[in-house]
Amino acid sequence: MAQAKIQAKMNEAGKASKFSRTLSMADRSGRLLDRLDQLEIRVEALREAATAMEQEKESLLEMIQSIKNSQEMRNISDGEREELTLTADRLLGRTLTVEVSVETIRNSQQEEALRKATSIIDEIVAKVLDDLDAAKKRLMALHSACVTDAPPVPIDQKFQSIVISCALEDQKKIKRRLETLIRNMDNSEKTIKLMDQQKVDDLNSANGK
Repeated sequence: MAQAKIQAKMNEAGKASKFSRTLSMADRSGRLLDRLDQLEIRVEALREAATAMEQEKESLLEMIQSIKNSQEMRNISDGEREELTLTADRLLGRTLTVEVSVETIRNSQQEEALRKATSIIDEIVAKVLDDLDAAKKRLMALHSACVTDAPPVPIDQKFQSIVISCALEDQKKIKRRLETLIRNMDNSEKTIKLMDQQKVDDLNSANGK
């Protein structure tokens, strides 16, 4: 009888020990999960910060290049222009030393969609010098396919279906690239008009008008 009681107590102790160990393992697992959740937040914050740095680099390069090609640079003396150009080139070089890369996870369908979208844009860019106005209209149609608001120009339906198949991060990058290209073309058009006007003014001045 006494032996049976002892055995029963041992069994109870064993069950209690096993139950406590299970709770301890669950507790550790929960704590590890909490830590991983916190790290996931930091990982996403890191990607967002790196993406912001990528965009800042693109913006800086665009602004420096815009200053180099501006009408103001043409309206100063050769010596001043040379000095400012050297400064702009130095800033371009320093900006390009900053390497920031955020890789996008894609499946095979998204890879193919990105390749097609990039190829379409590159093809248009290659023909900019042939017809600036036509290239700009084409790029604006592509950009309209990337926005949710009602666009002011017709949408390129084929390009839209391709962009939709891209990864979300790639969709944002495609939209940003198109916006940058269109801005650069706007600046080019302004520069061409200013140069044409300058030629007219110079001609009138030479003719005494």
